[in-house]
Formats: sequence, C-alpha cells, structure tokens
Amino acid sequence: MKFYCIADEDTVRGFRLAGVEGRVVTSAAEAIEALHAAAALAEHGIVILPQPVAAWMREQVDAFRLERDHPLLVEIPGPDGPLAGRKTLRQFVHSAVGVRVEPGKGA
Repeated sequence: MKFYCIADEDTVRGFRLAGVEGRVVTSAAEAIEALHAAAALAEHGIVILPQPVAAWMREQVDAFRLERDHPLLVEIPGPDGPLAGRKTLRQFVHSAVGVRVEPGKGA
C-alpha cells in the first residue's frame, strides 16, 4: 500500500523528498480528476490532501469517505496552516497520542 499526495507544488515536492508520489493541482477540476485517477489504482492506499485542496472538492471528498473504504483520504493543514476552525498538527498529535509537542523542547 502506497501513499499518494494531491496538492500544491510545494507540498507535493516536500512529500516527494520523503518518497511519496504525488500530483500538483491548481484547480478544483484538476483535484477531482487527480482524486479519481489515484483511487483507480489499488496500490494507493492513503491519499493525502491539504485542507485547501480538499475544500475545493468537499462534496467529492465526503462522498469518497461515505461510499468507499479505499483509499483512505487524509487531510493535512496546508502551507498557510490549518483552515479556520481546524486543528493544528500539534493538536492532532496531542489528541491521537496524548503527548503534547512543544516547539524548542527536547534534544
């Protein structure tokens, strides 16, 4: 099972550095087409979407989540941070793991 990223150029580039394939999109139409193409490949088990890209195609993202069990769609904060009313990455880690991550602390 592979990860796949559908996002802006900088986000896709960053994920490629970590070995994750992806596709750059600049519009809702491109994002919807990329989502359908990624979902058609069984090897893509997890599709990563920045919140702004997911917002462009909210109806399709919600439909995928309700109607399909594959691929798993994961929304992450975009380059400008989380959308209003959304959790930050630190808050996600804290709620999932129960560990508070503070900047500048540690090794």
